[in-house]
Amino acid sequence: MSKPEELINKLCPDGVEYKTLEEIANYRRGSFPQPYGNSEWYGGEGEKPFVQVADMKDDEFNLADTTKQTISIKAQPKSVFVPKGTVLVSLQGTIGRVAITQYDSYVDRTIGIFTNFLCEINTRYFAYQLAAKFNYEKQYARGSTLKTITKEEFSKFAIPLPPLPVQEEIVRILDNMTSLTAELTAELKARQKQYEYYRESLLSFDEDNAQDGVRWMKLGELFPSIRNGFVGTVTPYFTDADNGVRYLKGTNIHNGVISDNDVEYVTRAFHQKHIKTELKADDILMVQSGHVGECAVVGEKYAGANCHALIVLSNGGECLSQYIAYYLQSKQGKKKLKAITTGGTVKHILASAMKKFEVPVPTLEEQQRIVDILDRFDKLCNDISEGLPAEIEARKKQYEYYRDKLLTFKEKEA
Repeated sequence: MSKPEELINKLCPDGVEYKTLEEIANYRRGSFPQPYGNSEWYGGEGEKPFVQVADMKDDEFNLADTTKQTISIKAQPKSVFVPKGTVLVSLQGTIGRVAITQYDSYVDRTIGIFTNFLCEINTRYFAYQLAAKFNYEKQYARGSTLKTITKEEFSKFAIPLPPLPVQEEIVRILDNMTSLTAELTAELKARQKQYEYYRESLLSFDEDNAQDGVRWMKLGELFPSIRNGFVGTVTPYFTDADNGVRYLKGTNIHNGVISDNDVEYVTRAFHQKHIKTELKADDILMVQSGHVGECAVVGEKYAGANCHALIVLSNGGECLSQYIAYYLQSKQGKKKLKAITTGGTVKHILASAMKKFEVPVPTLEEQQRIVDILDRFDKLCNDISEGLPAEIEARKKQYEYYRDKLLTFKEKEA
């Protein structure tokens, strides 16, 4: 039997009392002078921190330190002051984010403020219950584009109040679990920075001065076939997986990989009519409109598929496709791609321009060395089945499972 179960059996075997939020604490909404954006409301001598929804994170009770805003002495009397240790909850936009302030501050009108607890309750236990309750109840929030929930509505939310020793043990367990996830997240950020450093170090070349073993070559020389995927109306040719061929679009390519976030199939007749854009393993697919320049190498999984409004580059054997894909996503590669991008609101790259696009080509051995290094970092930082993201996701699911069990109690009969 776990310690929480032992405490529950000892201290509240018949269940626990549930109380509404208005019975637990005094609360109000924050405030800010109108209209927003007036320069005299911000900064200056005597400025104080001003908390907004953007400062509140999904997975921790601490406020973010990257979006910190301050308000002026003139604005402060028109806002709401809260001391360090105050529980906040977002009530508009991203509803249900909970924070406990780490410093004295003023608070925006889109945030609910809880002060002066009216019963015996652990502050962090209250924050955990509040986050869990809002996570469930926010499905009832009003509004389409901008969701909102009123103070009157959430005041009726009820949460269980076990004895303090039970609350404290639950907080201890959940704090430990969130701490482990935070450590993994910090590790991931550190590895991502390391990855970016090595990528830029390995893929920065001097265009003006020759480097040993490095040639500057046009992609048209390296990839004999550079062509556009089908452009036009394809909806009448959509079918299912049993009767069709996988059809990839720009929405399937992000962060150097092809994903199944938008799965579609076209008829085999359509595929045969446009057989010139049938994909082979080791082809490079590049997004040509919208988030232009994003690219990925086709693996065996997508060999034989077709594509829509993508640039297809088929390798001639003088370079490694993965090396070229990594280079195109480097700072130097992106800068060169931007120089050939056209369009205003919707950016666009032409396949004909990519044929003339010059890339640095070291020896195949050096390309392989670069690919091996970056592959290892990429797997660690981005692989959702084996890397750090997979471990973080597993921790989050474990936390959600235990959070729901620990924060749920049998209600004591009146």
